[in-house]
Amino acid sequence: MRALSHLNKYFLKYKYRLIIGLIITIIARVFATIVPTLVGDSVDVVEQYINKDITDIADVKSGLITNILLIAGALLISALFTFLMRQTFIVVSRFIEFDLKNEVFEHYEKLSLNFYKKNRTGDLMNRISEDVSKVRMYVGPAIMYSVNTLTLFIVVIGYMISIAPELTLYTVAPLPILSVSIYKLSVAIHRRSTVVQEFLSKLTTFTQETFSGIMVVKSYNINQQVHTEFSELSNTSKDKNLDLAKVQALFFPLMVLLIGCSNILVIYIGGKQFIDGTIKDLGVIVEFIIFVNMLTWPVATVGWVSSIVQQAEASQVRINEFLSQKPEITNTVTQNTPINGDIIFKNVSFTYDDTNITALKNISFEVNNGETIGILGKTGSGKSTILDLIGRLYDVSSGEVQIDQTSIKNLNLTDLRKNIGYVPQDAFLFSDSIRNNIKFGKKDATENEVIETSKNAVVHNNIIDFSNGYDTVLGERGVTLSGGQKQRVSIARAIIKDPSILLFDDCLSAVDTETEEEILNNLTAISKNKTTFIVSHRVSTIKNANKIMVLDEGKIIQQGTHYQLINKKGYYQELYLKQLSEKEI
Repeated sequence: MRALSHLNKYFLKYKYRLIIGLIITIIARVFATIVPTLVGDSVDVVEQYINKDITDIADVKSGLITNILLIAGALLISALFTFLMRQTFIVVSRFIEFDLKNEVFEHYEKLSLNFYKKNRTGDLMNRISEDVSKVRMYVGPAIMYSVNTLTLFIVVIGYMISIAPELTLYTVAPLPILSVSIYKLSVAIHRRSTVVQEFLSKLTTFTQETFSGIMVVKSYNINQQVHTEFSELSNTSKDKNLDLAKVQALFFPLMVLLIGCSNILVIYIGGKQFIDGTIKDLGVIVEFIIFVNMLTWPVATVGWVSSIVQQAEASQVRINEFLSQKPEITNTVTQNTPINGDIIFKNVSFTYDDTNITALKNISFEVNNGETIGILGKTGSGKSTILDLIGRLYDVSSGEVQIDQTSIKNLNLTDLRKNIGYVPQDAFLFSDSIRNNIKFGKKDATENEVIETSKNAVVHNNIIDFSNGYDTVLGERGVTLSGGQKQRVSIARAIIKDPSILLFDDCLSAVDTETEEEILNNLTAISKNKTTFIVSHRVSTIKNANKIMVLDEGKIIQQGTHYQLINKKGYYQELYLKQLSEKEI
């Protein structure tokens, strides 16, 4: 139950609704217990007429009609308040489900990139959907039935003892056996349901990755292999679910068996007591049979509720496991910190936690606002890492990154990222319209701004050729567009923000040289008063930069202007000559 204590703050939030629900439950149960008494009275009236204690048939009819009307009224009132009870508790459970999902999602957003490298998307999705749904069963039906059972027991058992103490003892004797048996079942259900949830996460992860990588699956013609792997996972999941279903199948037969035992005891013991005169009215036996059937389901729910609680606890443990993860990157500054764009790297080194690869080794450089810096180097030389550190997607392992002579850790993280336009290597677009993907960088952008930005990214003409133009809805990850179109839409999304810092991470690799030249000319005008970083494998992309850095194995091996570097022996000159000869060919 320790894991479920996380939900106490939500119970406090909705405490007034829960208190009203408790009052409604008590009223509903009180009216429900009136019915067996009235049925017993009706049987007594008929018995008295049979025994000639009442001779006037009109009195018998009058008594029965009155009781029938009272029973109907009590049932209607009980039904109304039962409806209100369910509305109160179940609605609160939906509110808490909503709050918990939002809490988990907001926490996911705060967690650092390392977290997402270590955890699979399918598992994250399963915890925010299936696990939260299990928890909702605890805060809704479990609490509702617990309150209902407790209230009914207090009212009914109290009344039964007052009219026939010995018969009450025999009547309720099988009920604890029922509760304990169902509790034992619930423990087995808990173990199996935990395994089922784990396999559901694996199944969700596998299918999510398959659908995301469907192009690779088809192009490598591994459909059958993937289907075989899915079938194996699915069969294992099916077996685990069948194990769970076999245990759950015992639930209702066991309940019906013990209900029958209780009814047999009422009829046998009650009948003997009626014959020997201990119980004077036959209606009491009828009342007890109805009471037994009223109590059976609530008693059974004790075990069922314990099963729900254990399943919810298992799910909440999984949820808490992620909620307890502390973001590596936190915003410790509350005041606004304007960003101009002067950037300094002082002896910066960085090692990735997940791979233990040192991407940068004692890097130092300065860039002034308004300057454009080009970064060149082999794959894995640390180019993208520099951009990630400027956006504070990671914190340095040693050294310091400064922006405007202030440590990046002492800047308001929201202000920093608002002032950065970032185009990643892998252009990611959302399953939304092209317009909304561009406006992602600036939600309140006008139509003219969207069009002008698209023209600067040289993608406007492509967009208007689509039948729905800017309203064209993209497939998952922007699959509707070509690689070059995705990159250019991503560039439009970055520059529409009009940020102080622009970071372009090899974002023209899928664009032809003519289009690249046009985009770069537009960016030259756009980035006049901005600090701009351009990462590329092409010399043509960065040749006009104010400064160029060449990286190799996390170190700066060359830096200078294009003309300085092509006249100096080294990697840059070799690459330039190679690409120049390829162009001529």
